[in-house]
Amino acid sequence: MTHVARLTNSFMGEWELYVVTDAPTRDWPFHEFGRTGPVPTLAERRAALTALGYESAEAGEWVWTESQNTFAERVELTASLTVRTVTAKAAP
Repeated sequence: MTHVARLTNSFMGEWELYVVTDAPTRDWPFHEFGRTGPVPTLAERRAALTALGYESAEAGEWVWTESQNTFAERVELTASLTVRTVTAKAAP
């Protein structure tokens, strides 16, 4: 089963990564990077996903979208990646 991981700048502008699952929103796995810049690197995102128990599905790429938040008068950036749960590999 795959899910979508999202990297976004939160309401306060700090970067956070979360995985959209079938659970209620408050139960989605998430990681806060604790900074507004720079954008977390691929290695930092991979480490955060691993800590949450996920990995990229089929060597996917992050897809970026930009949207204007007229209420806050700022641009919101979101990157998405299809992920899957990390499974234990059987010993040979």
